Amino acid sequence: MALEKITSLSGRAVYIPGADIDTDRIIPARFMKCVTFDGLGEYAFYDVRYNPDTGEKTDHPLNDSRFDDATILIAGVNFGCGSSREHAPQSLNKYGFKAVIAQSFAEIFFGNSTTLGMPCVTLTADQIDQLKEVVNADPTVEISIDLEKLQVRSSTGLEFPCEIAESARDALTAGRWDPIQELLDNDAKIETTAASLPYV
Repeated sequence: MALEKITSLSGRAVYIPGADIDTDRIIPARFMKCVTFDGLGEYAFYDVRYNPDTGEKTDHPLNDSRFDDATILIAGVNFGCGSSREHAPQSLNKYGFKAVIAQSFAEIFFGNSTTLGMPCVTLTADQIDQLKEVVNADPTVEISIDLEKLQVRSSTGLEFPCEIAESARDALTAGRWDPIQELLDNDAKIETTAASLPYV
């Protein structure tokens, strides 16, 4: 099964405030008992979306109905730091996010995200602030990420150059972002190579 070539994507966005948002805040460890990643989306940011004493919803942006249709997450510096749990990007992906724009990313989170076909691009702090302002003012604003031209644009007229590791950009745009799928697609070649090896 050929993977989708991810060259660009567009959608509504939501800004999640705070620096150094770690993987335990993205998906608390107690929800990592699943055999598969299905269902993890409902627990994304759980401990900051719900009051631990009352269980009531907080004023977290993901509890704001204006952002219910957001598919792009905007964040600050060092997003996804902490443990290497791949459950964090999986929970965001299952929640419905298709991409993340931040000032910077923790390296392992970045890698785990892009192998899900979920681009993670960086902008400067000032550019993040400008995006935050337009999105908070009007949640229906469309944000576009162009991985070929390396640009982030808004339907309000903002246009910024963005950055992403070239190896990840190439894998996404060429449809080679899932190494497991690549192995499955090349099963016949693997069998042929294995058969030619005297020690297999």
